[in-house]
Amino acid sequence: MTSEEAEILAEADASLKAARVLLNEGFEDYAASRAYYAMFYAAQALLSRDGLAFSRHSAVIAAVGERFARTGRLDPRLHKYLVKGFETRNAADYIPGSSLSFEEADEQLRNAAEFIDAARLLLP
Repeated sequence: MTSEEAEILAEADASLKAARVLLNEGFEDYAASRAYYAMFYAAQALLSRDGLAFSRHSAVIAAVGERFARTGRLDPRLHKYLVKGFETRNAADYIPGSSLSFEEADEQLRNAAEFIDAARLLLP
């Protein structure tokens, strides 16, 4: 793993840790948003391995789908977690009145942890 990839994964770990704190304090929407960012950073680390960098979330998600899920390098289920996380984050952050349950937010955190673990395995 390169130092850049390690730094990006450290951001993913920090975001997931923050998500856990937020969830435990009753901030489900914010926790789900942080969980998405944890996956987003891990996705950026994966793409960095291929010499790619994107600033737009949709570009990162599409590139992970094309280069990792579609090719079998990453379980397509994990790409779906990334997509769902993005949609959940958008609703939580930008749609007034949307509110996640503890269970829904907790699922996002579990998905993020699994995504980060898979990314770490691909970045030895």
